[in-house]
Amino acid sequence: MKRSAINDIIREADAFIRSFGYIMPPFAYWSPQEAKARQVDSSAVFTSRLGWDITDYGQEKFDELGLFLFTVRNGRYEDMKKGMGMLYAEKIMISRKDQLSPMHRHNIKAEDIINRGGGKLVLELFMHDRDGGIDPKAEVSVPVDGTIHRLPAGGLLKLDPGQSVTLLPGVWHAFWAEGKDVLIGEVSTVNDDLTDNVFREPIGRFSNIDEDVAPVHLLVSDYEKWLG
Repeated sequence: MKRSAINDIIREADAFIRSFGYIMPPFAYWSPQEAKARQVDSSAVFTSRLGWDITDYGQEKFDELGLFLFTVRNGRYEDMKKGMGMLYAEKIMISRKDQLSPMHRHNIKAEDIINRGGGKLVLELFMHDRDGGIDPKAEVSVPVDGTIHRLPAGGLLKLDPGQSVTLLPGVWHAFWAEGKDVLIGEVSTVNDDLTDNVFREPIGRFSNIDEDVAPVHLLVSDYEKWLG
């Protein structure tokens, strides 16, 4: 993706999020220079990989295959091992109309996916087999706001604004917005996008960036390169 396109997506996403009354935290608006200056007093922002995340999964067709994410808060796996401390994470995301987030599952993370507003959020769901792959026959059983919904393998679950689904580790899912763009909330156990995403197809989690202009804000995938 071109950095100029990423900058435009950030500006458009910020306006879309604000239209629903959701206000981003102050660190969302740090310039790259301010982020670099805040590495010591705000190190948790960077070590927990909080911030902007825009991906086309390395396929360079963002409008068809992609997702906007912003990680608002995130705990540590060390705390999960101890069973105490900050064991949770929160993201705000945008799925554009008919934009696919591809089939994947998580080994560790349990998550609530919440339609915060816009169109319908459609999820295609499968259970996992004994080896962690997709079970093409098993019935899918997931809680939607506390009520169990059962679907055939590969069934489509459609969430209206205000509805949410709980996905436990191992549940395969792909999703997209139907009708119009959707603002998505995610509340989960600790999030690790570096190691805890298993995709059905061989695909990248982060975008390859063409630095045609300077970044307006850094992405989480920029931190190592830009901040060292």
